[in-house]
Amino acid sequence: MYLHQHKDWPNFTWEADVFATLLLEARHQQGRILGWMEALGFDLQEEAKLETLALNVIKSGEIEGEILATDKVRSSLARKLGVPMAGMVASGRHIDGLVDMMLDATRNFNTQLTHKRLFGWQAALFPTGHSGIYVVEAGKYRTNASDDPMQIVSGALGREKVHYTAPDSALLQKEMAQFLNWFNKKDALDSFLKAAIAHLWFELIHPFADGNGRVGRAIVDMQLAKADGTAQRFYSLTTQILKERKAYYKQLEQAGEDGLDITAWIQWFLQCLINTFNATKEVLETIINKAKFWQIHATTVLSPRQVLMIHKLLDGFNGNLNTSKWAQLAKTSPDTALRDIQDLEAKKILQKDAGGGRSTSYSLAVQ
Repeated sequence: MYLHQHKDWPNFTWEADVFATLLLEARHQQGRILGWMEALGFDLQEEAKLETLALNVIKSGEIEGEILATDKVRSSLARKLGVPMAGMVASGRHIDGLVDMMLDATRNFNTQLTHKRLFGWQAALFPTGHSGIYVVEAGKYRTNASDDPMQIVSGALGREKVHYTAPDSALLQKEMAQFLNWFNKKDALDSFLKAAIAHLWFELIHPFADGNGRVGRAIVDMQLAKADGTAQRFYSLTTQILKERKAYYKQLEQAGEDGLDITAWIQWFLQCLINTFNATKEVLETIINKAKFWQIHATTVLSPRQVLMIHKLLDGFNGNLNTSKWAQLAKTSPDTALRDIQDLEAKKILQKDAGGGRSTSYSLAVQ
């Protein structure tokens, strides 16, 4: 029996004493992060917000196996937020749709979540009505009864393992109405707990033909914005979920089988949130260093290729960056790559690493 088939569904229960310490720690870490960010100037806050939202969009895609171009995500966000950014590029309808969903969830966190709003979010994920080569029911809940039951499976054909079976399409309108009534209701439930329950509940309903994971994480971000009392996003739970992806899917699967007591799921969610806060200081320090770099070089003339490669270095380039790698990543010739690098050396943005000759590599100079 799956959880949604339980006679008392969806009356979840939990043992608050079991995770009380985790909840207190999460609240403490939340206050620390928000207090730290309030001490920064407006420009750095805006840069931190942009980078955090970009991480959310990119990492949510990675969880689903989709690799998004970082520069395109940043450019889409910068345009929609009105934030000046060097080296902006065209982003495309798909990325713009992902960004629109995330911004609506976080900026309009005090606006009620409705069927229509969720339809818009999911449709934004599939602007062509396709997921790869497959046609997707976009902008509505699952309606094709021939696809019932909606199952989450793994394994080769003929050896599939069914991890979960969602409610049939005929039940979705009722199921989602119940969920939305609960989500929009003002109650005494702690906001972090509500975020944990909302994500699990939505994923158990699995109302869309595709995009449930990304929409479900947007719902979490909306609830976390409510918990923070601000649309300013300075931490990315989605980034931490990607790091803990195996445990994330295991916990979702286990919760769907354990009955209505979801204490274990809430424990895991709160610990993941605490891990997010613990990792956030390092992420924000990187963001601040990047912002300071671009402030220093606000008037430096750079080509789009140079801006692209500087972003890669600021994000933490893996390995040694040499001329051939530059040419490959920037999609240019080795001669042009060398000229780009020499120009940045002259502008004291790049420096040669120890060594030389054919093994010469480059890194950012200390600013």
